[in-house]
Amino acid sequence: MKSHAPSILFLLFSLFLAVKPDLSADRSAILAIRSSVGGRSILWNISQPATPCTWPGVVCDNQTNRVVELHFPGMGLSGDLPPNTLGNMTQLTTLSLRYNALSGQLPVDIFSLTNLRNLYLQDNLFSGPIPDLFSSLGNLVRVSFAGNNFSGPIPSSVNNLTRLAKFDVSNNQLTGEIPSKFVGFPESEFSGNFLCGSPVEACNGSDTGSSSSNKLSGGAIAGIVIGSLFILLLVSLIFFFLCYKKRNQNEELKSKDVGEVKQMQIEIPHENADSSSSGFPSLTAAVGGGGGKAKSGEVSKKLVFLGGGKKQRKFDLDDLLRASAEVLGKGTFGTAYKAALEVDLTVVVKRLRDVTMSEKELKEKIESVGKMDHENLLPLRAYYFNGEEKLLVCDYMPTGSLSALLHGNRGGGRKPLNWETRSIIALGAARGITYLHSQGPKVSHGNIKSSNILLTPSYESRVSDFCLAGLVGPAMAPTRVDGYRSPEVTDIRKVSQKADVYSFGILLLELLTGKSPINNEEGVDLPRWVQSVVREEWTSEVFDLELLRYQNVEDDMVQMLQLAIECTAKYPDKRPCMDDVASKIEEICHLSGSQEAHTPESDIVSNS
Repeated sequence: MKSHAPSILFLLFSLFLAVKPDLSADRSAILAIRSSVGGRSILWNISQPATPCTWPGVVCDNQTNRVVELHFPGMGLSGDLPPNTLGNMTQLTTLSLRYNALSGQLPVDIFSLTNLRNLYLQDNLFSGPIPDLFSSLGNLVRVSFAGNNFSGPIPSSVNNLTRLAKFDVSNNQLTGEIPSKFVGFPESEFSGNFLCGSPVEACNGSDTGSSSSNKLSGGAIAGIVIGSLFILLLVSLIFFFLCYKKRNQNEELKSKDVGEVKQMQIEIPHENADSSSSGFPSLTAAVGGGGGKAKSGEVSKKLVFLGGGKKQRKFDLDDLLRASAEVLGKGTFGTAYKAALEVDLTVVVKRLRDVTMSEKELKEKIESVGKMDHENLLPLRAYYFNGEEKLLVCDYMPTGSLSALLHGNRGGGRKPLNWETRSIIALGAARGITYLHSQGPKVSHGNIKSSNILLTPSYESRVSDFCLAGLVGPAMAPTRVDGYRSPEVTDIRKVSQKADVYSFGILLLELLTGKSPINNEEGVDLPRWVQSVVREEWTSEVFDLELLRYQNVEDDMVQMLQLAIECTAKYPDKRPCMDDVASKIEEICHLSGSQEAHTPESDIVSNS
């Protein structure tokens, strides 16, 4: 009997191995998915038995020899996922099938993956209810079902997910009340549905009462009528008061000495220029009210042109004040206006605020900035100082800023920035900042951010708002550290070149991740988030989804990511100088210093 014991134990052990999921089970499941939903990019050589760990998009754990991550974003997958396949990959921690055309209901065997931490299924065609089976997925950290056709309520079992940091179900057809788990989550993660409750609009209460309980009493109706009449009377009084105040202001403006403006003319480009309004608010209303008359000894009483302004058609202050003005936004140094002049020229006028320098000091500072000339800088064209009014004039860039292109429109019809375009933008910005730093050890930009990187129609960078940080007073000192500011900066008037390098590193991270450094969805500063994902997750999850469609650039993207991490080192002496940063970008992107790199709009891949 003893002689048969080892054989029986060996047989039992063999049976255990036969039923225990292993790498071969993972391989079979992946092949079943490939067979069912296809994909133009899943072109593996499977003619010979091979480990799936060598296949693109498949990541294995070297210790367990199991598949732990599947990354198939934007690979043209379509159709229904086969049932009872994904559940066989029991060690899976990350499943990314986003930006495909997968349809049908969500396979329930996904909810047997107890090790799953990241589930990215956004921008597919999944439909039906979301299964109420989340209780088994206690390790989930990030979930995105956005941009599908899911219907029904959000499952209540999500309340059991203690580690959940992101749950994006935006742009589906979900209904009902949002579970209490998501109080404090971003509203954007639930928009585009028919949901109510925090963090979106509050629910209106139950509709299950009897019809009689929904009827209003006569007293309630009378109260509503009286209240409405009272509100109408109050609104009328407010409107009358505003009109009266406006009329007095207009009379005061008319009584001012209009001769002062006429004395500021430099050159009238057209003798018969029509001074009629084009229907937009006049710039005069924006800047005319606070100027007042110049005090004795003031330096500038006219519009003064700088450097490059001599090469272009001039205009006078009268032309500027008659221009159709549109507010572009309020920045660090004041309000910016788009001014459409009557001489077929559009400029940007910045109205400075909280300037503490004397006008003599300010004139010297602005004129030194106006002398800075580089193809990747947006030059100052002119300035005007008169009492409290201080205006700067520069070119208008119709393509807009990098910030607007990255974050302005992420919906359908958007033309995403491809890798070549982003690298060209980064290189141009780096060259412009390098030029600034070459003007002296104390010269810095002081306010590097994506909204200050303006773009030409061929997507060349024009760095704006440079060397203006010293103009503002103590009132502008930051009350908190924003997403671009280096840790050592406590006064925005004193920004070193190494602090510029930090801000530029944040800009690189923004280009690579597509995330805004301010109010990003992870709730932490961008460098910390990137480093945590690189350390704990698959590096590819860092990059913007729009970049994952491009082939053969992964190495360049990783090198650029490493450069950005070096630029955002905590200690300034650990950061490279801007000259080295620009050279490294040229090396990474295979762009020589003399190369004119243009990416026409037609080369940008459509998101359709």
